[in-house]
Amino acid sequence: MNATTTREAVRLSEADHAPAGLPAVQTQGQVALQDGQAASLIHAIAAAARDPSVDIEKMERLWAMHERMTTRAAEEVFTTRMNAAQAEMGPISADAVNNQTKSRYATYAKLDGVLRPIYTKHGFSVSFDTGEGAPEGHVRVLAYVSCGGFTRTYHCDMPADGKGAKGGDVMTRTHATMSADSYGMRNLLKKIFNVAVGEFDDDGNAASGPGAKAVGAVTEKIYEALLASLEKTTTDEAAAALWASGSKSLHATGNVAAYNDFKAMVVAHRQRLKKGAQR
Repeated sequence: MNATTTREAVRLSEADHAPAGLPAVQTQGQVALQDGQAASLIHAIAAAARDPSVDIEKMERLWAMHERMTTRAAEEVFTTRMNAAQAEMGPISADAVNNQTKSRYATYAKLDGVLRPIYTKHGFSVSFDTGEGAPEGHVRVLAYVSCGGFTRTYHCDMPADGKGAKGGDVMTRTHATMSADSYGMRNLLKKIFNVAVGEFDDDGNAASGPGAKAVGAVTEKIYEALLASLEKTTTDEAAAALWASGSKSLHATGNVAAYNDFKAMVVAHRQRLKKGAQR
């Protein structure tokens, strides 16, 4: 590619009011062309800086053009690597239970342990902070996701009023704020990488024939009953016995997701029981 002259670069900057978006995937030739254009533009900017006939406004347009080109190239790398990282991520089983709502969830430690090795391998870093703009009684949790020279910011607003499901005070404001931070980090990490956690997902098999809703309802009742029984077990032997009987019941329903989720819950519960016994 011939070096871009100062006047050519100035004319190009005047025409570059609304740069078009990059294609989803660039070929090696397109990347090389873009790199060559960026190098030529830097050369033109340096030449323009030495040319007294080039006014400041045109110089600013040249710099703005260079910044747009750099940002578009970095965003393309971000998108391509995000796609590759997500291709390696699958559903994550829940490892904890909210006793108030009787719902299962994956702790931040579980999410981080599964996702961090994958996203760092692809060049991503994730950091969290809090920001302004949240509604009253909420905390705005921010996530900065960086890859190369591009950073994308995500946010979610979490309640931090310390109120329980019935409206009563269940924690101090300090505790509520810390809890909101924890919930927000966990929620953002799932959304950033689009991962599913602990849902009854059977790839649509349960909805493919007559009586599907009834089968799903039976599975849920069995699962919830087993989960309640698991919470009451206080010894490893009792948890093992519950798994022996409960796994057969879930296996009979044909719901693989429910079977695998309950297995993960039993394993986590037995580990906690064994640690408690060693103290």
